[in-house]
Amino acid sequence: MSRPTEVISVDPKQPDPSVIEHAASILRRGGLVAFATETVYGLGADATNPDAVMAIFEAKGRPSQNPLIVHVDSTEMAKSCVAEWPDVADLLALHYWPGPLSLVLPRTSRIPDAVTAGLPTVGIRNPRPLVAQDLIERVGRPIAAPSANRSNRVSPTLASHVFKDLEGRIDLILDSGQTDLGLESTVVDLTTRQPRVLRPGPVSASELESLIGPLRVVEIANPGAVDLGVLTSPGQLPVHYAPQARTLRVETPEDLARLPWTTDEFVRVFGSVGTPEEFGLLDRPERVALVIIGTPELPSLPAALTHRFHLPDPETAGRDLYVVLHQCDALGVSLIVIVPPPDRREWHTIRDRLWRASRPWRE
Repeated sequence: MSRPTEVISVDPKQPDPSVIEHAASILRRGGLVAFATETVYGLGADATNPDAVMAIFEAKGRPSQNPLIVHVDSTEMAKSCVAEWPDVADLLALHYWPGPLSLVLPRTSRIPDAVTAGLPTVGIRNPRPLVAQDLIERVGRPIAAPSANRSNRVSPTLASHVFKDLEGRIDLILDSGQTDLGLESTVVDLTTRQPRVLRPGPVSASELESLIGPLRVVEIANPGAVDLGVLTSPGQLPVHYAPQARTLRVETPEDLARLPWTTDEFVRVFGSVGTPEEFGLLDRPERVALVIIGTPELPSLPAALTHRFHLPDPETAGRDLYVVLHQCDALGVSLIVIVPPPDRREWHTIRDRLWRASRPWRE
């Protein structure tokens, strides 16, 4: 499968109507268009066209049992996609739409099985950026749009990330610059008696609880070790948001001092699964990246370890985590070592993404 992929720059504050119409015409005829939301770049298709939706799965190499989120430009369009719209949906939409909150509700026949992986529910959200709003309005139909990347890889927050992953697989990329928030939307299931957070995101569970009362948060401490069975939301796969480089996380900053920074230590720890030449440490420090999240006190590290990235607070980490992981892959590193943030509520979303993108290092 190969097709020329067009890239058009568009002003995020004053989108050119002719560019938006060009993108809308591609979507109306069943094509694929990548565009920025406030969270990540999405790969859009007409959500009412099963063939167009299946083209998303083909372009991404995405498992067909992983449902998609449908993007709308208004509450009225959202209601046309769902069979029930409870009072709590009205309350959440009033406070958080347009914005990074997806609501899972019973679907109508307008939304085909291809979107929902055959489930009777659908995730709906109203994105904030003007480019996304104008595009959906011009198409006149809801747009299914997962992240615009190959399945399980790091989500894109720049148009260049999309092009690297999907060039030749999609029709058009609308380049409106870096996304504002950088992490996928919060997903809340409103089909159960007690609302459930299926995927943490920019809207925190504590914010939601202050508005609608107690929530059941579906929290997984170690997603990579859990069999989730039926996927009820995007972002529940155990391996997700992962760089191409081998990615390990330490349990504590002190563990960094015990990592195998010399050839002999590397062979002792990793000898059964690799060689220093494959993963590179002290011998080839340019092949190693260290990503520090939060403000931990660090032990002394090899001076030759040149690729170091620091994301000190939740807002910075949310906006730039995927940018850093993409940069690590662009640098050609063989190994990424992550120092995760503390297990506190404000870091919950970052930890969720990191646990799916990395494996634990244990001596």
